[in-house]
Amino acid sequence: MKNLARHLGVKSVAPCKPETAQKHSGYWVGGTSPFGAKRAMPVYLERTILELDRIYINGGRADSWWGSGPGDLVRVLHPEVVEVAI
Repeated sequence: MKNLARHLGVKSVAPCKPETAQKHSGYWVGGTSPFGAKRAMPVYLERTILELDRIYINGGRADSWWGSGPGDLVRVLHPEVVEVAI
């Protein structure tokens, strides 16, 4: 989180409260997805994830997952690729 805050040029970043996440995304916590959110929000993708063969992302429900290659994720979500993992 500290490295992401540094990358964004802010003092700190932290997870939001569940009610805030639901208000902005339209999803209940546990099912929050970057797909079809109520409001457009930035998506940040750790660069090292691009090295994986397959990744799984929440599909909008606690029991729903979307699996694909990382290239598909980049093509669909247009995330900002960052290097913040230690």
